[in-house]
Amino acid sequence: MPSSVRFALFPLLLCLVLCSALPARAEYYTNPESLVNQATVVYRGFLADPDMQWFRNNVSTARGIFIVPQLLRGGFIVGGSGGRGVLLAQDPTTGRWSSPAFYSMGSLSVGFQIGADASEIILLVMTDRGLKAMLSTDFKLGADVAVAAGPVGISAKAQTADILAFGRSQGLYGGISLEGAIINPLDDWNRQYYTSPVQIFDILITQKYNNPQADALRQLLPKAKPPQTQGKPLGW
Repeated sequence: MPSSVRFALFPLLLCLVLCSALPARAEYYTNPESLVNQATVVYRGFLADPDMQWFRNNVSTARGIFIVPQLLRGGFIVGGSGGRGVLLAQDPTTGRWSSPAFYSMGSLSVGFQIGADASEIILLVMTDRGLKAMLSTDFKLGADVAVAAGPVGISAKAQTADILAFGRSQGLYGGISLEGAIINPLDDWNRQYYTSPVQIFDILITQKYNNPQADALRQLLPKAKPPQTQGKPLGW
């Protein structure tokens, strides 16, 4: 099958997979505010998790943080995953975190598999290259940027990657793999949340737009300690 046809069929296949195989109790966020609220709950949960010591100690060094409160995954032979999340970026000179921009994330896989689960996912964007990729209209993890599993446990050590992925899940699948996942901005949700046409760049980089509804989440994020050495302003 030509790649163009496979890409065109992706949304339909993913919808069929998720609708038929995912847990009945899976939540669906119908508006940006509910997604921000749940992202705040999930982030608090990661901070309280004893296995997330490295995560807690290094959030302040990240260029951005992408929180997906619920990544739904399921399938039989053909598998798929999908979810919505919020991305916040940190100004490397001031340490100030932006308001959130809204994105979708999904993937499709073929092979022997059975089961369903719902995972909480957080991606730490560790490099300027990773953040620039997130600003594009769409990109694929592992192809356009390097992604690695985030270190978990007391003695965990980080791998070198543009993006580190952390997840917590319960279900029949074991482990979390985001290789090949496609991330796209949700322009309609961004427009709805800020009540005007907005650009991702102006939400995350210039921080021109702000919604106080997200302040509870922003205030939880630690600022980098000056002087900031691991990141420099993006050379736009």
